[in-house]
Amino acid sequence: MAETSLDGGDRAPVVMGGEPGSYARSVLTERHPALISRVRDAHPYTPAQRGRLDLLLEETASGTVQPLRPEAHDRGAWAAWGMDEHTGVPWTGLPFLWAESYFYRRLLGAVGYFAPGPWQGVDPFEPSKSAELHSSDADEEMQALDTVALLPSEERDRALLLSSVWGNRADLGFALSEREGPADPGADGGTGGAAGEGLVADESGRLWELLGDAERVCFVADNAARELLPDLALIDLLLASRRVGSVVLHIKPHPYFVSDATMADVLAALRRLREAGGEAAACGGRLREALRGGALTVRAHPFSCAPLPYSAMPEDLEADFTGSSLTVLKGDLNYRRLVGDRWWDPATPFAEAAGGFPSPVAALRTVKSDTVTGLDPVVAAELEAGGIGWRTSGRCAVVQVAG
Repeated sequence: MAETSLDGGDRAPVVMGGEPGSYARSVLTERHPALISRVRDAHPYTPAQRGRLDLLLEETASGTVQPLRPEAHDRGAWAAWGMDEHTGVPWTGLPFLWAESYFYRRLLGAVGYFAPGPWQGVDPFEPSKSAELHSSDADEEMQALDTVALLPSEERDRALLLSSVWGNRADLGFALSEREGPADPGADGGTGGAAGEGLVADESGRLWELLGDAERVCFVADNAARELLPDLALIDLLLASRRVGSVVLHIKPHPYFVSDATMADVLAALRRLREAGGEAAACGGRLREALRGGALTVRAHPFSCAPLPYSAMPEDLEADFTGSSLTVLKGDLNYRRLVGDRWWDPATPFAEAAGGFPSPVAALRTVKSDTVTGLDPVVAAELEAGGIGWRTSGRCAVVQVAG
């Protein structure tokens, strides 16, 4: 896909990592160092692993970006993705999306995730994923599926859709009914009352229209654990109700951005559902059979961990999306990659910002970063009047459709 400008003009400026007081800078200078310490303490790493983590901590705190080692299996891919031109630049001097993505690749390298040896393939984020998946909150939310299953079909569908949308709220839990969300969005998709809260863009009607006769849907997942559970429940609804013929679930080929879903996380979530009893167990059983029968397939393309927007996707991934009736993108990172991680005017039409995607596309997203498009101008003005904090608070969400 070739990136094009809107209306022949320049696209919105890219979100950079260094603006003082910005969300991007806080991630690079505060969140990432804290994450290194957390990962270091979560595992009995060797002195060599701890030493590499310490070096990465020093580099992110005060140094410049260093390249991957010559023997790294993916050095060629990262060179193509801009590593050489970014080497030697301060982390805060880079596009935020690129710097954030490269940080996680470097963290995996520091703990030996890719290197032959006993730590190869060991997810450094697994302890936090597992704790969340086996929490009492997860128990309660899976039990709520029993109640949701008894709702009239339209209410059930709405509840499962919104649980998937709000499951991405601050990478934490989800609500299984509209009333339990962070704010009542209202049937018309308004702000739910208070500025900066609720479903601030709601094109779910168009989404259900597209799902009504879809032969094949690509569902691009975001996070694991408690967010993945409602995503799987929504996929089960689409398949069990025969709204769609098949679903392709796109996940990450390896750990990424702390809680992003891998195949191990999908299997863990399915086991958790099947062990929960009631409707959750029935859901897990149906999904297991869908995998066995081919109605549900899972793919993990290397570009899913690339530091680039979808406009730069390779031809084979583009062909996969092109062959779908609809692509559903979950979460904040996928949204940034769809429209470009840029300082859009939030009233910019979503369809324009997402233009060029090879299939109709829907975004289910809790807003947790500065990139936002597709809001009604009145709603956008109301939100912006209170400052830009609403973009990163996790208290707003969108359901948006293009194509």
